[in-house]
Amino acid sequence: MNIRKGDTVLVTSGKDRAKRGKVERVYPQTGRLIVEGVNVVTRHVKPVPPVRQGGRVQQPAPISISNVMLICTSCSNPVRVGFKKLEDGNKVRICRKCKETIT
Repeated sequence: MNIRKGDTVLVTSGKDRAKRGKVERVYPQTGRLIVEGVNVVTRHVKPVPPVRQGGRVQQPAPISISNVMLICTSCSNPVRVGFKKLEDGNKVRICRKCKETIT
């Protein structure tokens, strides 16, 4: 996966275009992810007496991984992600613009 939990991303399309946020959860099987403060929807939930009150609840919904770009930690720009194999055999993500390792 190019994008992981905890990465900062820029939304490139949809109603929340140009918003930045932190990735809260990634669903690799479906190619979707949840970004905090992006794609917030209203759900109507029934009350469960010992757990929660019923009503309208705001919660983030997943968006497609193709609709976001990773923000590089060193150059602070939205970038494509590349991979590089180190001498010890590990594979790391790199920024395609500045060629720095993304942590």
